[in-house]
Amino acid sequence: MANQNILIIGGGPAGIEAAKGIAALGYKAILVEKRDRLGGTPDEAQYAALTPDFRDTDEALGEMMAPVLDNENVNILYNTLITGAEGSIGNFNVKALSLGKEIEIKAGAVIISTGFQHFDPGRETQKYGYYEHDDVITLTDAEKMLKAHNFVRPSNGEKPKRVCFIQCVGSRDRQIGNEYCSKVCCGIASKQSIEIRRLLPDCKVFIFYIDMRMYGYWENEIYWVAQEQHKVNYVKGMATEIVKKGDKLLVKGEDTTLRRPMEVPMDLVILSVGMEPSEGTKQMASVFGLKQNKYHFIETTGGVLDTVSTSVPGVFAAGAATGPADLEDSVSSAGLAAMKAIAAVRQSQKIPA
Repeated sequence: MANQNILIIGGGPAGIEAAKGIAALGYKAILVEKRDRLGGTPDEAQYAALTPDFRDTDEALGEMMAPVLDNENVNILYNTLITGAEGSIGNFNVKALSLGKEIEIKAGAVIISTGFQHFDPGRETQKYGYYEHDDVITLTDAEKMLKAHNFVRPSNGEKPKRVCFIQCVGSRDRQIGNEYCSKVCCGIASKQSIEIRRLLPDCKVFIFYIDMRMYGYWENEIYWVAQEQHKVNYVKGMATEIVKKGDKLLVKGEDTTLRRPMEVPMDLVILSVGMEPSEGTKQMASVFGLKQNKYHFIETTGGVLDTVSTSVPGVFAAGAATGPADLEDSVSSAGLAAMKAIAAVRQSQKIPA
């Protein structure tokens, strides 16, 4: 007889939402998380506030997790890694390593929500000097300081007077093979620029961009707010090099609007790093034999009409495991994945609708 349990791999926002939906419909969700807590990247990377509504991340995640904690229909396995899988829709046998012990999980369907990792700006090129200059940081580094309400220059602990963001680091870059837009970086930079101006009213903030990509309501919620209310300077230009000059960083490049070279001194440079598939996403694709796209995200089979079904029947993917996604995308796709997973186990048991 087919198994009605649904295995969810990854305890970030997508995994939590999928478990919540499955449990609410009376099915058993087995949620596997490699860490000792839920929350995924927003928790692990210590996000200060969500984009675009500036809601406290810990508060939002707490609210999201509440329905799955101590839920009789949700079995959460912390400190657990999936190591192998066999079987098919209705009867998957999945091997895992949990707290040093090998266990077997039986499930009728699987949802992979293993998320993304932030691009390492020092991996491919050192033109931005991420590992060379202390005052060159990433969005995630900045987020941690904003969470602590202590936004300072790492080199000397002083409050910066001039800060800039450099957009599309690790995204829209054919040279390194990441031609895609990571979707959220422009919005996050705009959100952080507002937070910096609130913390440090005397600090001048610049955003150097190829073109700003604000989708949905983000245009009015953060882009115009940053410019008009918080006086953030948006400069259409390409930064090509960062060098040390005294105790400042000199950002070199081209102002593409004025079509002239630029050299701008900064106290702190924030690299808006993009998304790449996490190691967990690539590993789960291998374990379950799933097709991956050219960027190694999990490939879905239905194009825009089905964004969660994979090449293996009964295995679904949600959130940033399938490509760059913001929190809204992740939650929405998780709900769809939960519905399709339930439908899959019902159909495998030939239960009438």
